[in-house]
Amino acid sequence: MKKFTLLLVLCLGIGASAQQTKVMVRAKAKDAKFIGSSIGGAHILIKDATTDRMLAEGMTTGSTGNTELVMKTPRQRHDLLSDAGTAGFLATLSLEEPVFVTVEARAPFHRKNSMAQASTQLWLLPGKDILGDGVVLEFSGYVIDILSPNTHQYIPLKSIAQGLEVKANIVMMCGCPIERGGLWDSGDMEVKAVVKNNGKPITTLTLENTSRNLFQGKLQTLEAGNYEITVQAYDPNTGNTGVDRINYVVTD
Repeated sequence: MKKFTLLLVLCLGIGASAQQTKVMVRAKAKDAKFIGSSIGGAHILIKDATTDRMLAEGMTTGSTGNTELVMKTPRQRHDLLSDAGTAGFLATLSLEEPVFVTVEARAPFHRKNSMAQASTQLWLLPGKDILGDGVVLEFSGYVIDILSPNTHQYIPLKSIAQGLEVKANIVMMCGCPIERGGLWDSGDMEVKAVVKNNGKPITTLTLENTSRNLFQGKLQTLEAGNYEITVQAYDPNTGNTGVDRINYVVTD
């Protein structure tokens, strides 16, 4: 009986010392590259899924990755998408026993109007590192910023007799550029501005890609009021979507 008890203690690892365990976490834009320093990074949280205790927290830093490798090279099983400079967050944990964790990411962290959350769960084992590409969380969508008109801008009606320029800057969630004929081809996208006056929809304006990342169109405004513009982008090939919305005022 004593031998059995000793064996059970050894098998359960009671009294085992903590072991250093490294976990790489990366955030990747859907149909694009990794979310890194150039757009502010992704905020990473690693928590004990049972107790919600925080185990590690930090930001992904580094480049968006090698375009040729990420976007153009056919990938075989076990091939890496990342290289030494690719953005990621490396957590170093001290574990005494296996722990079931929740890994969360919020990205792009500095673009609050477009920031999304992604998460997954997995077991971490003492001394068993998860490196290379590591844990990769995917983010769908676009980062959209309406440039014109400005938020809460007051615009005299007579000043826009020839039309109001509507402009929006649109990039992938990693900050990668969008342009006609480019790797991220605007020709595949539908970009529209839905316009409301005093809460009622009045028109939908198609925005054209006039230069890298810039989409614009001209809105004919016939009366004063409190206006709202919602710019929405959609790629039917990938399902990527994005939205930005602002309000402005046209005065008599």
